[in-house]
Amino acid sequence: MAHPIMFDEADPILARVRELALAFPDAAEKVSHGRPAFFTTKVFAYYGGSIKVDGVYQQHDQSIMVLTEPDERKVLVAQGRCYVPAYLGPSGWVGVDLGAGTDWAEIGELLDASYRLTAGVRRVRLLDR
Repeated sequence: MAHPIMFDEADPILARVRELALAFPDAAEKVSHGRPAFFTTKVFAYYGGSIKVDGVYQQHDQSIMVLTEPDERKVLVAQGRCYVPAYLGPSGWVGVDLGAGTDWAEIGELLDASYRLTAGVRRVRLLDR
């Protein structure tokens, strides 16, 4: 059974995330588990996520989930706009809520860091050129 689509194609925040994520070498987009996923050979970002509270999933539809280094993750999770996502959280992923006050330069840096952790040496070399 396919997952239901959990995003709006007309979402302007998704459009901005796409612009940033698809600028990386060989980056592409697919729908995974009902949400946009940005990848090369491995996923480096998802748009949207959820947390599980008292057995109930709470959606964070306008957010990104990225893979981070453990120290950076601790700093991010300490901020109220970040969360440990269901399923991917134990593997080092963190969710960052997006909205009107989003610092897009910071989001670009988080996407860059996640890309570097997942894309492989050749693609990182292309990025550094």
